[in-house]
Amino acid sequence: MRKPGKLPGAVHEVAYALEYGMDRLQVQRDALPPGTRVLLVDDVLATGGTLLAAAELLDGIGSVLAGAAVLVELEALGGRARWTLAAPLLATLRY
Repeated sequence: MRKPGKLPGAVHEVAYALEYGMDRLQVQRDALPPGTRVLLVDDVLATGGTLLAAAELLDGIGSVLAGAAVLVELEALGGRARWTLAAPLLATLRY
């Protein structure tokens, strides 16, 4: 998954809100075979927008979200509260 304009071929795209504006995230439509279980990994969980957009992209290409993990969770920004998906969300450090 990348920011717009970095991936070749046909892509699936989703727009999402950041704490300071809007952005978009893309994935190649044929990146994974349908039904592939995926663990999302990100560096920081702030408002949760990027992680939720990534989960939406996975759904859009037919993948199954097994869970998500972040290195640092910024608790004051409330990103975990937005994670209403059944898949587990783990953080190595909650600050």
